[in-house]
Amino acid sequence: MSAMNSLNSLKSHYGAFVDEVQQCCLEYHRTPDDVRIVAVSKTVGVDVVAQGIEAGIRDFGENRPDDLTLKGQAFPDRTWHFIGNIQSRKIPAIVAQADLIHSLYQAHHIELLEKSAASLGKVQKVLLEVNVAREANKQGLAPQELAGMLEQCSAQPHIQVCGLMTMAPQGDLIQAQECFENLAELAQNMRKSLSNVLVEQEFRELSMGMSEDWRPALAAGATIIRIGRLIFDDTYRT
Repeated sequence: MSAMNSLNSLKSHYGAFVDEVQQCCLEYHRTPDDVRIVAVSKTVGVDVVAQGIEAGIRDFGENRPDDLTLKGQAFPDRTWHFIGNIQSRKIPAIVAQADLIHSLYQAHHIELLEKSAASLGKVQKVLLEVNVAREANKQGLAPQELAGMLEQCSAQPHIQVCGLMTMAPQGDLIQAQECFENLAELAQNMRKSLSNVLVEQEFRELSMGMSEDWRPALAAGATIIRIGRLIFDDTYRT
């Protein structure tokens, strides 16, 4: 496929998906502007990211710090999300590039994130990852650990917790729907317990839903959906 044909294809492909998401929002009585589509670009190169930008994509997600750095530095005017597992030694690189980190769940990373953010003079926005379904093979906080983790983060002047993230069990949309609804309920309960009005207003993000389960995520109140193969199919992958 030529570069021009590839760009036209991606514009058409992404545009159709955006239309589908907006229609779905209306069906669920959601405001489309309240939902962000994060294009998971971990499988594609810088050239395809450039095409994605021309197609209208503003938010990109990466799960490897090196790729986040490479692509984020190439396109600093886009919004970059880190959606992978956090490794202690990679925290400075992640903080240097990520606008929003989706996957904070280990308490010993809080101090390292605070130190890195302070050194850059930024407030690092994060989401707390919750293992709502309690799957043994998935990372994340247990629901009962959430309040303590939020309290620890709130004591850090250079960390702002903007909401919650989860991954649903694969292969069962009914279980996925239940998982997403439970995360939304957790978030609602957390907001009720927050004493600072400003913090409560900022604690609004629900990052949940991927290519196979974004519809039930929207139904449950997702504000961020993380979409890979529905945007970058096998045609674009490296």
